[in-house]
Amino acid sequence: MVVGRFAPSPSGRMHLGNVWSALLAWLSVRSQNGEMVLRLEDLDPDRCRPAYCDQLKDDLQWLGLDWDREQTRQSQRTDAYAASFSKLESMGLVYPCYCSRADLHAANAPHASDGRLLYAGTCRHLTEQQRREKTKAPAWRLMVPDETITFTDGLQGTISENLAADCGDFIIRRADGVYAYQLAVVVDDLEGGITEVVRGRDLLDSTPRQRYLYRLLEGTPPATYHVPLLLAADGRRLSKRERDLDLGILRQTMTAEALLGRLASLAGLLDRPEPVSAGELVRYFHWNRVPSRDIFVDFGDFC
Repeated sequence: MVVGRFAPSPSGRMHLGNVWSALLAWLSVRSQNGEMVLRLEDLDPDRCRPAYCDQLKDDLQWLGLDWDREQTRQSQRTDAYAASFSKLESMGLVYPCYCSRADLHAANAPHASDGRLLYAGTCRHLTEQQRREKTKAPAWRLMVPDETITFTDGLQGTISENLAADCGDFIIRRADGVYAYQLAVVVDDLEGGITEVVRGRDLLDSTPRQRYLYRLLEGTPPATYHVPLLLAADGRRLSKRERDLDLGILRQTMTAEALLGRLASLAGLLDRPEPVSAGELVRYFHWNRVPSRDIFVDFGDFC
């Protein structure tokens, strides 16, 4: 059975782009008579709030995007992440990193196309004596091999990334003790039996790292569908910080059916935007209708 999931971060009100991803994830699962899991990714204690968790559930219910079971919130799963961390550590693949972000910039590390820094391995070969001389709490990185990970995404096609050249050793536990997204999401998906992941194209470059973690933790990676981003007219990504068409605004200006109809039109499921319920959209859904390239959105269509 196909098992998919919603995995929103309760760091603010969902915006139009979050609804877009949630709708496509839900339609994919329901069109295959699968199971939908809700997981709240509240790893970051500085940004996530309990009130946002309740609001997320209310907004999903308003949209008609239901779920079959709820997975324990990430903030309550530290023991599970610690066990996987220990397993990786026992394999000799984890080491402490004392670099600050300023240090990373000063090292003249290559940059990815999206501005992401490629870690140069500065702390990988520190001696025990050198580590003892450090005074700051370290983050912990996972060593990656000089290996190319290749996989086929359901929307973006064949993707290849060399872990050493394009990614570098990456953080799996922060200096404050919080386990990083890359590790947590793999542990959660393994435990939840997730077989299909639908998320924004901006997370595509996480997949090779996660597939590497799946292999180390002896699990089978899920199928992935990285959906196009909804962009503002000036080309920027929608943002919770900017409150770009968040549900607080959208619920005041249109019905759930009108909102879903406009998104379904953008997804190629309807010829024109017209009010429709989530359940009615299931029979129209197929991945070969959904575009792979990012979509520019006229905010005026949703106000």
